[in-house]
Amino acid sequence: MLQLLRQMLHSPVLDIVQRLKGSLGMSVNELSAAMKMSYMGVKQHCVELEKRGFLDTWRRPKGAGRPEKLYRLTSKADALFLCSGPALTLDLLTTAERVYGETAPPKLLYTYFQAKAEAWAPKLAKATNIAERTKLLARLRTAEGCLSACETDAHGHLVMVEHHRPLRELASRYDMVDELECEMIERLLGCEVRRSVEEVSGLVRVTFQIKTTAQ
Repeated sequence: MLQLLRQMLHSPVLDIVQRLKGSLGMSVNELSAAMKMSYMGVKQHCVELEKRGFLDTWRRPKGAGRPEKLYRLTSKADALFLCSGPALTLDLLTTAERVYGETAPPKLLYTYFQAKAEAWAPKLAKATNIAERTKLLARLRTAEGCLSACETDAHGHLVMVEHHRPLRELASRYDMVDELECEMIERLLGCEVRRSVEEVSGLVRVTFQIKTTAQ
């Protein structure tokens, strides 16, 4: 991470990276408006980041005229965001499997998510409704690097959206990680939750749709 920061240590650059991380792509106009910075200033930083491999581009269709050029993060930028020690965790689970058998990693993972739910439950207890619980949970998840936010989707349904997956490497080795994480969120919110993932280039959008009784 330190080497990457040395390549990018300029506050507008870090601001661009942070804003792109919380999106599926933004145009220079959108970035300059959000940052209150000149178009050419933002454009210069985006071009440089693209040359260094931190950004790539795609075209978003418009109702009229040429498609709009958007910038988005590549996987190279992942190292700038918090991860939960994937290499060490994988080594520990592999060792546990070798010493205690193939059932050891699933048991450890189940215990981990159960303990996490028990630790967070009292912090959500003061919430008076599902929306408040979701907002509190999003803050807890953000503190662990998930960049989580409580939102409403196009149909007006409550969702929790996350733009980073600290456990991605762990989940690629153990399929049950995503399932256990979703079950933990269901227990904490006290309702059914449906999980979906969109990944484009280096960007990710994990959506937890909160299935309230009203839906």
